[in-house]
Amino acid sequence: MVPIQYFIGLSAILFTIGILGVLIRRNAIIIFMSVELMLNSANLAFITFARMYQSLDGQVFVFFVMAVAAAEVAVGLALIVAIFRNKQSIDVDQINSLHG
Repeated sequence: MVPIQYFIGLSAILFTIGILGVLIRRNAIIIFMSVELMLNSANLAFITFARMYQSLDGQVFVFFVMAVAAAEVAVGLALIVAIFRNKQSIDVDQINSLHG
């Protein structure tokens, strides 16, 4: 049996890596991957607490977070493709205006 603290610690480490990826990297795809990493670390925490308290509420909440994450990826990648077609780059420092 693995202690609950290990899961929470892993979730905190993954969330920290995700935050660092958003703050440090300038590539839009890497930023979206970092946001997904943060969402998955929150999911791990929800599952851990659901297991600790023997409740299904955390697992239901994870289902909704995954649905929102899938929609975010679809919209985000569509935006990245549209920006790449106009600017020929996905570097967020080079994208300073969104008007045509």
